[in-house]
Amino acid sequence: MREDESPKDRFVTVYGFRPVLAALTDDGLTIDKVMVAEGARGPSVREIVATAEARRIPVVRVPPARISLLSGSPRHDNGVLADVVAPQMRSLAGALDRRHHERPRTLLLLDGITTPANVGMILRTATAAGLDGIVVPHRGVAGIDPLVVKASAGVAFRAPILRSETAADAAERLVEAGYALVGLSADAPATLFDLPLPSHVAFVLGSETTGVTADVRRHVAEWVRIPMPGAVESLNVASAAAVVSFEVVRRATAAGARS
Repeated sequence: MREDESPKDRFVTVYGFRPVLAALTDDGLTIDKVMVAEGARGPSVREIVATAEARRIPVVRVPPARISLLSGSPRHDNGVLADVVAPQMRSLAGALDRRHHERPRTLLLLDGITTPANVGMILRTATAAGLDGIVVPHRGVAGIDPLVVKASAGVAFRAPILRSETAADAAERLVEAGYALVGLSADAPATLFDLPLPSHVAFVLGSETTGVTADVRRHVAEWVRIPMPGAVESLNVASAAAVVSFEVVRRATAAGARS
């Protein structure tokens, strides 16, 4: 692990009886550890502990406050959580470090998207499209919790998620690394379909209510719109992400056909 990475850049933490047990019974997932609140009892806790021990996954008893702090959802964590290894999740800084590997080419940057269902659907769509990464900041965007995992149909565990502290931090780092930031705006003069695609690009997806935040907006090099001839003002942000992701696929497919 890089010096500037932390455990929260490597694990998806799930909590609550059903999400934890579902992760434990999925043989395709690697679980780093299970935490159980001291004093937590009952058949569900016993089943979780027994399942973890059968898979030789460490079970750690911790104060209930520790579980609540890590889950951020004391009403719903049931006193249990599990750290699931996310093999493609890493820090954005690590992904941009050219000393170890080739940098990702096409990214999505999430800014102010706080609805878990939207984040989950974006992760699923972008992963299906084969994008190189989805930048999900730790602050200002819905955390990757059981609601996001559910909305992604489990894809969140395996999605190429890149972590930064905030969207503004990510935008600044990406520009310094030579990426062009492209924002979506309904009133932009240029369309997504006419945009010359830079070799390294990050599409910025902002909140449906407030759009791209000012601290990120100042780093955006170009704005494009998704043409909508029908009588609809805008798309849900997850739908917009799908259009962007598969426009990238279409161009790559067309380029492959010409070569």
